Amino acid sequence: MEKSRDFIRTHEEKTDPWRFVRRDKRHNKQLEMMENALSRYGLSMNEIRVYLYLARTSEKKVAEIAEAVSLHRTETYRVLRDLEKRGIVLSAFEKPLKFTAVPLENAIEQLIDAQKMQIKLLEKEKPDLVQLWSSIPKPKIEDSRKEIFQILEGEPETILKADELLGKAQTEVQIFAPDGYLTLLYHSDFMDNLQQHSYNLSIELLTENSLKSRFFCEHIGWANHKYCMDDVKNMPCFMISDRKELLAVYRRSIEDKDRSSRKKSRIVALWTNCNALVEMMLMLFSRLSKAKEIPEQNRVAAESKVSLEMEDEEQ
Repeated sequence: MEKSRDFIRTHEEKTDPWRFVRRDKRHNKQLEMMENALSRYGLSMNEIRVYLYLARTSEKKVAEIAEAVSLHRTETYRVLRDLEKRGIVLSAFEKPLKFTAVPLENAIEQLIDAQKMQIKLLEKEKPDLVQLWSSIPKPKIEDSRKEIFQILEGEPETILKADELLGKAQTEVQIFAPDGYLTLLYHSDFMDNLQQHSYNLSIELLTENSLKSRFFCEHIGWANHKYCMDDVKNMPCFMISDRKELLAVYRRSIEDKDRSSRKKSRIVALWTNCNALVEMMLMLFSRLSKAKEIPEQNRVAAESKVSLEMEDEEQ
C-alpha cells in the first residue's frame, strides 16, 4: 500500500486547485543526502528544507513556501529571516513579500566564510580570556590523582579527544576500530596525526575482518604491516594511551524527529583514566590481537566491492 509520504501536495496557480503528485524517490534520496550534508554547516533541518525548496524553484511567497515544506506560516517567516541574516536568502521589495535563494555554491561559501570569521574572533579573544582567568585568585587544590570520566557526543568532539590522547602519549597506543569507525578515522585528520606519531610511538591498530577494513588499511600505507584483523561484529571502537587512559566510542541510535519512520545514529564516547577499565580493555585488545591471518584477496575486487558498499551506505 502506498503511504502518504510518497506524495507531495502542489498548487496550480492558474486554476487554483490543490493536487497530489507522487514523489520521485531517486530525487528524494538525493535531497536527503543534501540535507544531511548541509546540517554540518550549522543550519537547522527547517532552514535546510526552506533553502533547498527555494534553491530549486523561483521566488516564492511565504504562504507557498510554508505549504511546500509543511511548516506553519509564522515559523516559515522566522526561518526565512534567519536565512536572510545568514546571507543565503534574498527578499524582493514587493507586496506580498517574496523570497529567493542564493545559488548553492555561493551559499556554501557564505556559510564557510562566516564560520571562519567566528573561529578567528574566538582565537583573537583567547589570550585575553586566559590572562583574565589567570588574574583571578584560586583556592589551593590538593594534587591527588582521581579516577574520572567524561562523556562526549558527536564526531568532531570524539576525534578531538582522540587527538588529545594521541598527543599526550609517550610510549604506546592501542586502537581497535571496526570498519565503520575505521571509515570515520580514515576521513579525518586523526589518521594523518597517527602516521606522524608512528615514528616515535608503538602503535597497534586492530580492526575486524572485512573487505572495507582491508581496503582502508592497505591505503593507510604505514600501517599495512602493523595491523591485524579479527572476526568480530557489533563491537565499539576503543583507544588506549600509555596503558593509562581509555577512549571508548559507540553509535547510539536516535529517532529522527523530522522523519519518525527513520532512525539516525550519533557518535557517543566515554573517556576515563579508571585503572580497572583500562586493564580490562587491554586484556580484550590482547585477546583480539591474536586473530588468525586472513587469506590474501584480490585487491581490485576488494576495492570494487568496498566502493559499492560505501555508495550504498551514502544513499
